[in-house]
Amino acid sequence: MKSIVLLFLIMSLLSCAQDKRPVVGDTEFQKEINAEYKDATTSPLKDKDLKNFKGLEFFKFDSTFVIKASFKRTPDEIVFKMKTTTDRLPDYVKFGELSFELKGRVHQLNVYQNQGLIKDSEYEDYLFLPFLDLTNGEESYGGGRYIDLTVPDGNTLIVDFNSAYNPYCAYNEKYSCPIVPRENYLDVKIRAGVKAFKK
Repeated sequence: MKSIVLLFLIMSLLSCAQDKRPVVGDTEFQKEINAEYKDATTSPLKDKDLKNFKGLEFFKFDSTFVIKASFKRTPDEIVFKMKTTTDRLPDYVKFGELSFELKGRVHQLNVYQNQGLIKDSEYEDYLFLPFLDLTNGEESYGGGRYIDLTVPDGNTLIVDFNSAYNPYCAYNEKYSCPIVPRENYLDVKIRAGVKAFKK
Protein backbone atom coordinates (compact mmCIF):
# COMPACT_ATOMS: atom_id res chain seq x y z
CA MET A 1 0.00 0.00 0.00
CA LYS A 2 2.80 2.41 0.93
CA SER A 3 4.48 1.85 -2.43
CA ILE A 4 1.23 2.71 -4.29
CA VAL A 5 0.83 5.96 -2.30
CA LEU A 6 4.50 6.81 -2.95
CA LEU A 7 4.08 6.10 -6.67
CA PHE A 8 0.97 8.33 -6.76
CA LEU A 9 2.89 11.17 -5.06
CA ILE A 10 5.79 10.91 -7.53
CA MET A 11 3.38 10.90 -10.48
CA SER A 12 1.58 13.99 -9.08
CA LEU A 13 4.85 15.87 -8.62
CA LEU A 14 5.98 15.00 -12.14
CA SER A 15 2.72 16.22 -13.68
CA CYS A 16 2.97 19.48 -11.69
CA ALA A 17 6.53 19.98 -12.90
CA GLN A 18 5.40 19.48 -16.50
CA ASP A 19 2.58 22.03 -16.07
CA LYS A 20 5.05 24.59 -14.68
CA ARG A 21 6.51 25.68 -18.02
CA PRO A 22 9.68 27.77 -17.83
CA VAL A 23 9.44 31.45 -18.79
CA VAL A 24 10.87 31.88 -22.29
CA GLY A 25 12.87 34.82 -23.62
CA ASP A 26 16.34 35.73 -24.89
CA THR A 27 16.66 38.96 -22.88
CA GLU A 28 15.65 40.12 -19.40
CA PHE A 29 12.90 42.28 -20.91
CA GLN A 30 11.47 39.32 -22.85
CA LYS A 31 11.49 37.09 -19.77
CA GLU A 32 9.85 39.77 -17.60
CA ILE A 33 7.02 40.52 -20.03
CA ASN A 34 6.41 36.81 -20.69
CA ALA A 35 6.25 36.15 -16.93
CA GLU A 36 3.73 38.99 -16.52
CA TYR A 37 1.56 37.74 -19.41
CA LYS A 38 1.73 34.12 -18.26
CA ASP A 39 0.45 35.00 -14.77
CA ALA A 40 -3.37 35.11 -14.73
CA THR A 41 -3.31 37.83 -12.04
CA THR A 42 -1.29 40.28 -14.19
CA SER A 43 -1.95 39.16 -17.76
CA PRO A 44 -3.94 41.30 -20.23
CA LEU A 45 -4.68 38.15 -22.27
CA LYS A 46 -8.18 36.75 -22.61
CA ASP A 47 -8.76 33.45 -20.80
CA LYS A 48 -8.82 31.49 -24.07
CA ASP A 49 -5.47 32.96 -25.16
CA LEU A 50 -3.90 32.54 -21.72
CA LYS A 51 -4.74 28.83 -21.67
CA ASN A 52 -2.22 28.01 -24.42
CA PHE A 53 0.17 30.91 -23.89
CA LYS A 54 3.86 29.95 -24.16
CA GLY A 55 5.35 33.37 -24.83
CA LEU A 56 5.07 36.47 -27.00
CA GLU A 57 6.82 36.69 -30.35
CA PHE A 58 9.74 39.11 -30.52
CA PHE A 59 12.01 40.44 -33.18
CA LYS A 60 15.55 39.14 -32.64
CA PHE A 61 17.52 41.44 -30.32
CA ASP A 62 19.39 44.00 -32.43
CA SER A 63 21.89 46.37 -30.80
CA THR A 64 21.49 48.87 -33.70
CA PHE A 65 18.08 49.65 -32.18
CA VAL A 66 19.63 50.71 -28.86
CA ILE A 67 19.86 54.44 -29.54
CA LYS A 68 21.58 57.28 -27.72
CA ALA A 69 19.16 60.15 -28.39
CA SER A 70 19.51 63.87 -27.76
CA PHE A 71 16.89 64.95 -25.25
CA LYS A 72 15.42 68.45 -25.13
CA ARG A 73 12.91 69.36 -22.44
CA THR A 74 9.84 71.35 -23.50
CA PRO A 75 8.84 73.03 -20.20
CA ASP A 76 6.18 75.43 -21.55
CA GLU A 77 3.85 72.78 -22.97
CA ILE A 78 0.14 72.82 -22.11
CA VAL A 79 -1.59 69.77 -20.65
CA PHE A 80 -3.85 68.06 -23.22
CA LYS A 81 -6.36 65.21 -23.31
CA MET A 82 -4.79 62.23 -25.07
CA LYS A 83 -7.16 60.22 -27.24
CA THR A 84 -7.58 56.57 -26.35
CA THR A 85 -9.34 53.56 -27.83
CA THR A 86 -12.33 54.36 -25.57
CA ASP A 87 -14.01 57.58 -24.34
CA ARG A 88 -11.35 57.96 -21.62
CA LEU A 89 -9.23 61.11 -22.08
CA PRO A 90 -6.28 61.10 -19.65
CA ASP A 91 -4.23 64.25 -19.07
CA TYR A 92 -0.79 64.23 -20.66
CA VAL A 93 1.86 66.82 -21.34
CA LYS A 94 4.60 66.77 -23.95
CA PHE A 95 7.65 66.54 -21.70
CA GLY A 96 10.42 66.67 -24.29
CA GLU A 97 11.75 65.87 -27.74
CA LEU A 98 14.14 63.12 -28.74
CA SER A 99 16.28 63.32 -31.85
CA PHE A 100 18.50 60.51 -33.04
CA GLU A 101 20.09 58.93 -36.08
CA LEU A 102 18.87 55.56 -37.32
CA LYS A 103 19.50 53.83 -40.64
CA GLY A 104 21.40 56.88 -41.90
CA ARG A 105 18.61 59.37 -41.20
CA VAL A 106 17.74 61.73 -38.35
CA HIS A 107 14.40 61.08 -36.63
CA GLN A 108 12.44 62.90 -33.95
CA LEU A 109 9.94 61.64 -31.37
CA ASN A 110 8.02 63.36 -28.59
CA VAL A 111 7.99 61.91 -25.08
CA TYR A 112 4.99 62.46 -22.82
CA GLN A 113 4.16 62.43 -19.14
CA ASN A 114 0.86 61.20 -17.73
CA GLN A 115 -0.30 63.87 -15.28
CA GLY A 116 -2.36 61.44 -13.22
CA LEU A 117 0.37 58.83 -12.98
CA ILE A 118 3.11 61.19 -11.73
CA LYS A 119 1.13 61.76 -8.51
CA ASP A 120 2.24 58.24 -7.57
CA SER A 121 5.82 58.47 -6.22
CA GLU A 122 6.70 55.24 -8.05
CA TYR A 123 5.99 56.93 -11.40
CA GLU A 124 7.07 60.53 -10.81
CA ASP A 125 10.05 60.10 -13.20
CA TYR A 126 8.14 57.97 -15.72
CA LEU A 127 8.06 59.03 -19.38
CA PHE A 128 5.82 57.56 -22.06
CA LEU A 129 7.11 57.03 -25.60
CA PRO A 130 4.45 55.83 -28.04
CA PHE A 131 5.46 55.39 -31.68
CA LEU A 132 4.35 54.16 -35.09
CA ASP A 133 6.64 52.72 -37.75
CA LEU A 134 6.61 50.90 -41.09
CA THR A 135 6.18 47.44 -39.53
CA ASN A 136 2.73 48.31 -38.10
CA GLY A 137 -0.11 46.18 -39.40
CA GLU A 138 2.29 43.60 -40.80
CA GLU A 139 5.03 42.39 -38.48
CA SER A 140 3.96 44.50 -35.50
CA TYR A 141 0.66 45.66 -34.00
CA GLY A 142 -1.26 48.06 -36.27
CA GLY A 143 -1.88 50.62 -33.54
CA GLY A 144 1.81 51.18 -32.78
CA ARG A 145 3.88 50.32 -29.74
CA TYR A 146 5.09 51.88 -26.49
CA ILE A 147 8.41 52.23 -24.67
CA ASP A 148 8.79 53.12 -20.96
CA LEU A 149 11.49 55.65 -20.10
CA THR A 150 12.59 57.67 -17.09
CA VAL A 151 13.47 61.37 -16.90
CA PRO A 152 17.22 61.68 -17.58
CA ASP A 153 19.62 63.81 -15.56
CA GLY A 154 21.24 65.34 -18.64
CA ASN A 155 20.45 66.00 -22.27
CA THR A 156 20.78 62.45 -23.61
CA LEU A 157 18.57 59.42 -23.19
CA ILE A 158 19.06 55.77 -24.16
CA VAL A 159 16.08 54.45 -26.13
CA ASP A 160 16.04 50.67 -26.52
CA PHE A 161 13.53 49.74 -29.21
CA ASN A 162 14.10 46.08 -28.27
CA SER A 163 11.91 46.85 -25.24
CA ALA A 164 9.00 48.17 -27.35
CA TYR A 165 5.75 46.50 -26.32
CA ASN A 166 2.15 46.40 -27.53
CA PRO A 167 -0.70 48.25 -25.84
CA TYR A 168 -2.98 45.93 -23.85
CA CYS A 169 -5.62 46.59 -26.54
CA ALA A 170 -3.61 44.37 -28.89
CA TYR A 171 -4.64 41.44 -26.70
CA ASN A 172 -8.00 42.43 -25.28
CA GLU A 173 -10.45 45.15 -26.41
CA LYS A 174 -11.69 45.70 -22.82
CA TYR A 175 -8.66 47.92 -22.18
CA SER A 176 -8.42 51.66 -22.85
CA CYS A 177 -5.11 52.48 -24.56
CA PRO A 178 -3.59 55.81 -25.63
CA ILE A 179 -3.61 56.29 -29.41
CA VAL A 180 -0.14 57.12 -30.75
CA PRO A 181 -0.03 60.77 -31.87
CA ARG A 182 0.68 61.11 -35.62
CA GLU A 183 3.79 63.20 -34.97
CA ASN A 184 5.39 60.10 -33.44
CA TYR A 185 5.49 58.26 -36.76
CA LEU A 186 8.87 56.89 -37.84
CA ASP A 187 9.31 56.42 -41.58
CA VAL A 188 11.50 53.35 -41.03
CA LYS A 189 11.00 49.70 -40.09
CA ILE A 190 11.65 49.15 -36.39
CA ARG A 191 12.28 45.42 -36.38
CA ALA A 192 12.80 45.26 -32.62
CA GLY A 193 10.65 44.55 -29.60
CA VAL A 194 7.33 42.70 -29.45
CA LYS A 195 5.76 41.49 -32.70
CA ALA A 196 2.04 41.41 -33.56
CA PHE A 197 0.03 38.99 -31.41
CA LYS A 198 -1.35 36.00 -33.28
CA LYS A 199 -4.60 35.02 -31.61
